[in-house]
Parts: sequence; C-alpha cells; structure tokens
Amino acid sequence: MNTSEFKRQDGRRRVVVTGGGMLSALGRDWNTAFENLKARKNFIKYIKDWDKYERMNTRLACPYEGEFHEYPRKKIRGMGRVARLSLEATEAALEMAGLKKEDGDVLDELHNGRTGIAYGSCMGSTESIVELYSMELDNSSSKINSQTYIKGMPQTCLCNLSVFYSLKGRMITTNSACTSGSQAIGFAYETIAAGLQDIMIAGGAEELVPPDAAVFDALGAAAYKNDNPEKEPKPFDKDRDGLVIGEGAGTLILEDMEHAVARGAKIFAEVVGFGTNADGTHITNPNPDTMARSMELALESAGIGQEDIAYINAHGTSTVTGDIAESNATYKVFPRAVPVSSSKSYIGHTLGACGSIEAWLSINMMNECWFHPNLNLSTVDPQCAPLGYIIGEGLELDSEYVMSNNFAFGGINTSLIFRHIRG
Repeated sequence: MNTSEFKRQDGRRRVVVTGGGMLSALGRDWNTAFENLKARKNFIKYIKDWDKYERMNTRLACPYEGEFHEYPRKKIRGMGRVARLSLEATEAALEMAGLKKEDGDVLDELHNGRTGIAYGSCMGSTESIVELYSMELDNSSSKINSQTYIKGMPQTCLCNLSVFYSLKGRMITTNSACTSGSQAIGFAYETIAAGLQDIMIAGGAEELVPPDAAVFDALGAAAYKNDNPEKEPKPFDKDRDGLVIGEGAGTLILEDMEHAVARGAKIFAEVVGFGTNADGTHITNPNPDTMARSMELALESAGIGQEDIAYINAHGTSTVTGDIAESNATYKVFPRAVPVSSSKSYIGHTLGACGSIEAWLSINMMNECWFHPNLNLSTVDPQCAPLGYIIGEGLELDSEYVMSNNFAFGGINTSLIFRHIRG
C-alpha cells in the first residue's frame, strides 16, 4: 500500500483490528465459539445457589466456567474477578496481535506512550464493594484493606490493565452499562483515527453476581421460566419472558493501519464507523428515534449507505420494550429485511462485556462468511419490525460491511461498523 491508502477521504487515519480475545460460555477462542455457534448450542443454566434469594424469580444465568492463568500475586493483587476476566481476554488479544515477546511481556514499543486503553464494565467486583461498605452495617472497617477499593472501583479493569502492561498512553474509562464494551471500541477507534495513539486496547468485562439478575428481576425484565434453561432467552419471539444475565470479557486490539502493515500484522477487519448518542428521555425506557440516530451516525461516520450493511448483530436482550424499540429503530434506518441475529440467545446478556464480545463475534462471522441464527426464535413478535431474523442453520453470506449495536440503561446508544479486509 502507498501512503495515501492509509488515510480516509476525510483525512483521518484508517483503523484496523489486529487481534481479539474473549471469555464467555461459548469458549476462550474463536474456533471453539464457532463450533458452538454452528451447533446452535445454548449455555444458559439453572443456578441452584440462587434458590436462597427470596422474592427473586429468576434462577437463570450464563457463567464463564473456564480456568484462569496463574500470575505472580504482586501482578494481580488489585484484581477482583471482573479485572481477571479482562486480563485473560486482553492477554489472548495481544498475543494474537503479535504484540507480546517470548518471555510473555509486551513489546517495548507499547511503553512509549502511543498505546492506550479504553475499557469498561458496569461496576467493579461486587465482593469488594460489599466489603467496602460493610462498615456501615457493622461499624467496623476490619474488612477493608489496601486493595478493597482497587478491586471494587468502576475503572478497575482499565487501571489494572494499564499497570499490568506498564502502559503510559491515553486511558478512557467507559463504565456505561451495556454499552461499555462498544463505547470502548468506538472511542479507541476515534482516538487512533485522530492520530492521538497508534494502538489501543479496547473492550469490556463483567462478572456474574446475583444483584445484577435481581435488578432486572425487579423491573420485570428477567426470564422466569426456570424449568427449561436451554429455551431462554428468546430475543424477538412473541413468547419471550425476559433476559438472562451472562458473564465474560472481550478485548480488541485496534491499530493505525499504516503501523499495522509496517510491522506485518494480520488484519481481521477495519473499523469504519461509530455512532453514539443519548436518548435524553428516560433512564430505562428506550427511545427508538435516538436509537435509530446512533445507527445513522455510524453510517455517516463510515461514509456508506444503509444498503451497504449486509448483517446486523442486534442488542437483542429478549425484553418486550427493548426488542420492539430496537427492531423498529433498525427498520427505520434499514427499511428492508436486513439479516439480524442476537448473540445473547447463546450466552445471555454479558452487560459491560456484550459490546466487545459481540463485535469480535461479528468480525469473525464476517470473515467466515456465515452468521449465526437466533436461538429460541419460533414466532416473531408482531410488534417487532419485519427484519430478516436469521433462523435455522444460520446464514451463509459474503459481506463487506457489518454492524454491531448496543443500547444501555441511561439511554446510551452505540453502533459500530466493520469492513471486511480481503487477502
């Protein structure tokens, strides 16, 4: 490529994905996840331990039950489970990107201030948060130690990753609920495109804790048909009864294209569009107009039309208000049967991690020319818009552009667009 090919028409630098890592019930790597997606395998489980919680109806969740690597205690003593999840995903992403040395450390270049991090989660580790505020209940600070706040603070993933890898670049915390992961990718993309950094570690993580399920249960938005875990959740189905909480982490390595090509990195996709905005109307009830606008902003950012998008990875939470609002917002921008599916039908709603996990799945499906179906979708809710909901064996499709959308409490909307890099 010549120098001009590394710039967009608007003069900004082109940004590419050179690595990715994820932890979820689907697996720790794309090959495993691909097998499970092709097998249409649902990983929702009945959590027996939740039987002790009175007045909470749901017992369903999707935990990550894999192992963690061992590290020196000094390196991870400030990490609770959510930060450990983010570390595992980031280690895999950096290795895939070719940014680690044989001794396990990252390349020296990553310490020069031109590599930054954008990362988020809904909150820090709940166990530490409980310990932090225990003194309000028992009038003692005995449960609080030097690492309690570090593990429980909202920016725990971001700060722990920065220290673990001795990074000195920009730090962007995106603790924006269900858009934490996607906002991280979007802000990282904008940061590199503007020339402020060469490489960004971007993603989100969430640990599974019962209060997360209880929040949605109290709102009447959690699945309560506990006898058939594999039949939940049911995004866009007329008989859906709510969402299921999941657990995991996803990390993407974003890089200036010229920088990536110069070091011979493998390129998985180009990030070409990002849109984010706020509803400004209600904390929990979605606004279809502003949701649609976030998608339009992403298309404008990418410089393409709605007809160029071949597939959309939907937020698809399996809630009545969410599915209806999202589908109608999507149809407003895409007045056709655009192919759509929700990864949450396999692993539940991973909250702060969903945007990054779903983005990585979308990129890999684009490269495989195959997109997973919606599980448990028998009859589309007539109140949902007439989109091309993928069912059956999945959809074989050669695509150039795909979109991944997320919508969060607080009225936060995000839309990402990825381009297929061939050859």
